[in-house]
Amino acid sequence: MNVTNQLPLRILCLHGYRQTGITFREKTGAFRKQLKKHAEFVFMTSPVQVPSNDKVKEEGGGGEGGEGAGWWFSQSNNSFRAQEVSQCVKGYQEGLEAIEEFARESGPFDGLLGFSQGAAMLGLLCGLQQQGKLSFSFKFAIFASSFKSRSLPHQSLYSETITLPTLHIYGETDQVIEKSMSDEFVELFQDGETLVHTGGHFIPAKADNKSTYVNFLQRMTHLCRGS
Repeated sequence: MNVTNQLPLRILCLHGYRQTGITFREKTGAFRKQLKKHAEFVFMTSPVQVPSNDKVKEEGGGGEGGEGAGWWFSQSNNSFRAQEVSQCVKGYQEGLEAIEEFARESGPFDGLLGFSQGAAMLGLLCGLQQQGKLSFSFKFAIFASSFKSRSLPHQSLYSETITLPTLHIYGETDQVIEKSMSDEFVELFQDGETLVHTGGHFIPAKADNKSTYVNFLQRMTHLCRGS
């Protein structure tokens, strides 16, 4: 086998609202340890800073001071609610350009992983790629606690069924992103694989989750590296 075929997958990770690349990396330690033979996870931080007066926090978000970043705001006063229908996508273009620049400088990446608002942002990237509007490419996506953006300017990115392979991880008792929102999101994808766990707003790393992750990444290795 060619040595190139043995290299682990490179996966770019997009943090949730009020997180950073550092805090998201810390929160995924057990998950990454399970998969260290299969993937290298690379973390970035959005340039869109969340003001400290926005009290909405994601479980497992920033530090005690509540500092962190997001990918866009649903209101012009720099606040965000996943459930809110809005005309506002303030910060979205800045976040998108930062991802594209990071991919140019630190890529290529075989796939992307996103958590909560980062997963919703990843869904928008999938739509851009599906429509030929993204400056870089990826072969698969992994979503955790994801949802479809309610911001009206984003809706055109959901106009085509997304065909790349995807894994969707979400919890039955998630109090931040309700299960129904993640169910709705999965319908945007042609053949989305799901892992629905009994917990809340986090990426589970129990022993019985590992086989789902490993099997998916093994298939993606064959896709990206060949047999």
